[in-house]
Amino acid sequence: MNKINAIFDHNTEEAIVKEDLEKKLNSGKKLRIKLGCDPSRPDLHLGHSIVLRKLKKFQDLGHQVVFIIGDYTGMIGDPSGKSKARPALSAEKVKENAKSYFKQVGKILDIKKTEIRYNSEWFSKLSFEDILTLTGKFTVARILERDDFSKRLKSGIDIGVNEIMYPIMQAYDSIMIGADVEIGGTDQKFNMLAGRGLQKKMEKPQQNILTCPLLVGLDGKEKMSKSLDNYIGITENPNSMFGKIMSISDDMIFYYFKLLTDISKKEFDSIEKDLKGTLKNPRDLKVKLAKEIITIYHNKKSAEKAEEEFNKIFRDKQKPTDIMEWKMENGKWKMADLLVELKIVSSKSDARRLIKQGGVKIDDIVQKEFEKIIEVKNRMIAQVGKRRFIKIKIN
Repeated sequence: MNKINAIFDHNTEEAIVKEDLEKKLNSGKKLRIKLGCDPSRPDLHLGHSIVLRKLKKFQDLGHQVVFIIGDYTGMIGDPSGKSKARPALSAEKVKENAKSYFKQVGKILDIKKTEIRYNSEWFSKLSFEDILTLTGKFTVARILERDDFSKRLKSGIDIGVNEIMYPIMQAYDSIMIGADVEIGGTDQKFNMLAGRGLQKKMEKPQQNILTCPLLVGLDGKEKMSKSLDNYIGITENPNSMFGKIMSISDDMIFYYFKLLTDISKKEFDSIEKDLKGTLKNPRDLKVKLAKEIITIYHNKKSAEKAEEEFNKIFRDKQKPTDIMEWKMENGKWKMADLLVELKIVSSKSDARRLIKQGGVKIDDIVQKEFEKIIEVKNRMIAQVGKRRFIKIKIN
């Protein structure tokens, strides 16, 4: 009973329909619990971990977790919460991104007990007649009620027909795997309700729905997202994880503990009290948070070493122990081009912005001109911000 109660009590925003789901959970029946994830990016981040950890609670109760890799829906991209259409991805790119998902999901779920499906299994077999039959069970008016779609309509921003198809496809996934429960973030509520509605129209048992809170990213404003570069990857190395967690604002500490850790209620109450008081330095709570999260995805030893490395760089002003090497030929580069070549920045515009802000160093010398010509040398160290270092190794 405690484990069942934990499903509703911990990191659940809404349960539809709670009474029905409680009845199913208490019946002893093995339920099929669905989560779909589009491989639009190769990395899963801590925002994804909230729903994955919810799935683990069901798995620990003996239920069948079904993890759907949306290789077909991923080519559209979920429009939920988006103010414009997402860039279409090729089937090859989606397949490439999906390759790493097994390892990442395995950080939380027991992969041997997880049923992993690709929705290309069924969508690739549908005829155009099948698609017309399926879409006939939905109305345009109902789909356009979505908050993000209605805002785009009012603003005169185009909505692609393929985007309208997205909730229909996600709903059909529930039909094909016989979902009893679907889990997702609060932004997925419309799509999950579409699945419930389609099941009813096709005279199938209706899935229950659990929505989980969304995790705010490192910027403290937007939902954690790789595209916004405000994320912490599930398989990110411990040193990077530690540094990123230490960068969050003090008012995010409470929520990160709540959404991302399994600390006891007693510990949580103590942290809440410390945050409201003035005796405890918030930095110490961030250290505890960082170590808790790294221990979950790596181990306790890695968490301790990450703390030591962080102190070495930020407190003692030393360079990291292990700096990633980048092999390249002798040559001369414009400053911005070199940073892009080293993959230490995402784009030339990103490089220019960081140089302008004084956030780029070459061998400890701040670089102020993005057009400056740099002659690369063996063991030269490029630094961006306080955490990103690359050592050049000449072939």
